[in-house]
Amino acid sequence: MSAATISAPPAGRSAEGRIGLRANLRHIGALVRRNALQIKQDPESMFDALLMPVIFTLLFVYVFGGAISGKGNQHEYVNYVVPGLMAMMGMNIAQAVGSGINDDFKKGVMDRFRTMPIARSSVLIAKIVVEIGRMLLATSILLGMGFALGLTIHTSVLHLLAAVLLALVFGASLMWIFILLGLTMKTAQAVQGIGMLVLMPLQFGSSIFAPTSTMPGWLEAFTKANPLSNLADASRALINGGAVAHSVWITLAWTVGITAVTAPLAVAKFRNKSA
Repeated sequence: MSAATISAPPAGRSAEGRIGLRANLRHIGALVRRNALQIKQDPESMFDALLMPVIFTLLFVYVFGGAISGKGNQHEYVNYVVPGLMAMMGMNIAQAVGSGINDDFKKGVMDRFRTMPIARSSVLIAKIVVEIGRMLLATSILLGMGFALGLTIHTSVLHLLAAVLLALVFGASLMWIFILLGLTMKTAQAVQGIGMLVLMPLQFGSSIFAPTSTMPGWLEAFTKANPLSNLADASRALINGGAVAHSVWITLAWTVGITAVTAPLAVAKFRNKSA
């Protein structure tokens, strides 16, 4: 994509030399289109979003389902694990964002963007918008697999949509963490390695796969503080019914807190990164 395509005309800037809101939104839209075209040219990059929900759902339902719900009763476990996997989808896709940002820098793509008269944040926001689209696709496939295996909505379609939206906004906040990692680490492999060190304890030390009541006291305390547990519990309550307000507000607080801390750091790192 040429510089002329996304560069703002002089009228798009404010008197202080800053890029105006309309110009910024136009740049984000152009960059979203550029990222989407990249996916079209490289369809293999969608394999994680397309296959991960299918593999994870089948794996956990038929590996853990019998142990938790009893042999032959795996369908009862579906309503427990699928809402939890919605939280897991966001974190796994967020990790890919950091690796992609790091790889783009190695290829010189980001250096080219930084020479253009566009807001630095627009490059990163456009990346997140496209990844939210991938996350929505992965969540839709996950729910489709859940319905095929017996998932039942005990509340309403609006509650289901609220659970999906909550998972999306929380996943978007996690992307800022991995973008910051991608801008900080020297290689994409390092981003993936650090990401796994973060992912594994958060995912398995949570209420995503099993109730926390059977865990040791110290681990149960960790799971209660784990934001993925709050998101899983909130999604589960929205789909299955039950008290939901506390988990939703805690998840939203984590979302705002993570974004408020990591987004400015990521934009500043992007602005100052030299290689």
